[in-house]
Amino acid sequence: MEVQALIKRFALENGWGARKVHAELGKLGFSVSLAGVLRYLPKKPLDQGKQQRWGTFLTNHRGAIAAMDFFVVPTVTFRVLYVWFVIDHSRRRIIHFNVTANPTAEWVIQQLRESFPDDSVQRYLILDNDSSFSNDVTRSIESLGITPKRTAYR
Repeated sequence: MEVQALIKRFALENGWGARKVHAELGKLGFSVSLAGVLRYLPKKPLDQGKQQRWGTFLTNHRGAIAAMDFFVVPTVTFRVLYVWFVIDHSRRRIIHFNVTANPTAEWVIQQLRESFPDDSVQRYLILDNDSSFSNDVTRSIESLGITPKRTAYR
């Protein structure tokens, strides 16, 4: 039996991943790299009922989504200022912004309080993995009745 067939058979019959299949092939005396195993490993079909694409999420919840982020502005005196903003996705308008030289989690939490003072229409707040958006910030977002959604690292 050829190696490609063994890889597919191990994966399908046992539900094994690439590392386990690689280890078992090594025990049987086959010299195959992990990259080779990955190449021939069958792709698992996505359950379309459970899996929602990011674009679909944005389209379906456009009226309930806001996003926050920083951008950097260098000054004439070579200082760096951080501009924090929250944008409403449905209207593409800035809800709130502020500038600081030293962004901290406490500062971001205060800006969130100012951005969403009352019961807001937004149910989701998209944020990236910036170090200023710590666990304290996500807890603060949840206390406002908004669900934080982090973007992927890449």
